[in-house]
Amino acid sequence: MSISVTTWYLEQTSRADLAPGQVPPAEQGVRIVRAEVPSPEFSRFLYTAVGGDVTWTDRLPWSHAQWAEHLGRPGTETWVAYERGTPAGFVELAATPDGSVEIVYFGLIPAFRGRRIGGHLLTYGIERAWDLGERWPAQPPTKRVWLHTCTLDGEHAMANYERRGFRVYDTTVTEEPDEPAPGPWPGAGPLAPLPQQPAGE
Repeated sequence: MSISVTTWYLEQTSRADLAPGQVPPAEQGVRIVRAEVPSPEFSRFLYTAVGGDVTWTDRLPWSHAQWAEHLGRPGTETWVAYERGTPAGFVELAATPDGSVEIVYFGLIPAFRGRRIGGHLLTYGIERAWDLGERWPAQPPTKRVWLHTCTLDGEHAMANYERRGFRVYDTTVTEEPDEPAPGPWPGAGPLAPLPQQPAGE
């Protein structure tokens, strides 16, 4: 069986397009750090943990060498959000020689959704896309930041992108196999929200 999937392509063409999201309160202990050392193991963990329930499957067959080759490309960056030391989500950026930077992947591990992290992480990722050329001297200054999302993505993804100032510039509709989401690992059970704990406990 197949299902109809709509894909939207969105872009910003000026840094002024960015509408920043709300910053989580300091006591929540959220920080965002670039994973500067390419790590196939860590990046695959983020990919499966964030995308397991929204049908991210294209990289599941990748070998360790494929991950290493991809992560080692100039202009490719992974920025990771942590809540009190625990990975909560990530943004992956990839630059091209024409001055475009793609937000290749963005998302939160399910247990961290709804905790006021997503808008902040996306804002930070967009800012890093716009200043990416400052960290990679061989890359030209960023002229455009773009991404795509589809009907298989999280239910709030499109609204988050539009709130941050992205505009749709193209839409496609394709037929794709109707396959269940793989989950974060084989046999994983239902996802439960994290318990609320005061900071410092």
